[in-house]
Amino acid sequence: MTISFVFRFAIIIYLAACLSFVRASGQTMRVTLLGTGAPSPVMYRMGPSILVEAGGQKLIFDVGRGSLQRLTQVNVNYKDVQGVFFTHLHSDHIVGFPDLWLTGWITGAGRKNLLSVWGPAGTKKMMALLAQAFEFDIKLRISDDKAPPSGVLIEANDIKEGVIYEKNGVKVTAFNVDHRPIDPAFGYRIDFGGRSVVLSGDTRYSENLIKYARGVDLLVHEVASPEAMKRSGQTVERQKSVVAHHTTPERAGEVFAKVKPKLAVYSHIVPPFAEEASLIALTRKTFTGSLEVGQDLMVIEIGEKIEIRRTVRPEGSTGKTLSGK
Repeated sequence: MTISFVFRFAIIIYLAACLSFVRASGQTMRVTLLGTGAPSPVMYRMGPSILVEAGGQKLIFDVGRGSLQRLTQVNVNYKDVQGVFFTHLHSDHIVGFPDLWLTGWITGAGRKNLLSVWGPAGTKKMMALLAQAFEFDIKLRISDDKAPPSGVLIEANDIKEGVIYEKNGVKVTAFNVDHRPIDPAFGYRIDFGGRSVVLSGDTRYSENLIKYARGVDLLVHEVASPEAMKRSGQTVERQKSVVAHHTTPERAGEVFAKVKPKLAVYSHIVPPFAEEASLIALTRKTFTGSLEVGQDLMVIEIGEKIEIRRTVRPEGSTGKTLSGK
């Protein structure tokens, strides 16, 4: 075997390794939990909101209280967001949208292009009425602050179950979940480069969610703790009402056991002060796989491996961060 042959062979191996690395890097998805809370106004769990980055795109799912602030904390500019998706129109999932939309338009580099928004029936009407509600401010920002008129435009879409977005290899599929009497309410599946993420939205135990989530890399699921609600002094009637609309840790564990995700993560934690150790212990009655209790600003990288990065706990939180692995 000649030296030149060995050299050429080594070069081929090196280039193949580089190509493999590039492909693997290009297929990475990043999920950031911007807000993991519920309606309760606590600083350490902002309103429900999740950022998904894939294929050079930044997509936000739900825009609860504090979403813009959390987005800023992870150094993502609103002008770079390609789309917003609402799971349903409960106030805690949408109340941060006017702030994201308007403040993001007029601050920093500012947004210059329209924003596409998807959500259940009523989304188009809500967006139109928001433009009316803020008409005075919008006109003044354009005339006085010289904000670009195109940057405040919204293209709103009322959706049904099915594929609702495809761009640069990123596919978003909406599917019905069971949050009755809120109907429709959606979960979302995001696929890119052989990686997959499912976001449950608000739901009680849902067979349709299981259908769409089977074998997914990451399943981010809501959870409600009757035990924590009882400790906080909520009435039995209130506890029953909340549990009727949401998923207990034990039932969530049943979902995870059927879906078999590579990683399950809790978000939209009701109430937000539910103890992480208790959530994990109750889930373990029905699920033995990889499990984490989400926290604000948690980053989950989905590539050849799934890696989790936690920040220092946001202001106001208590207790330790626990891993359920």
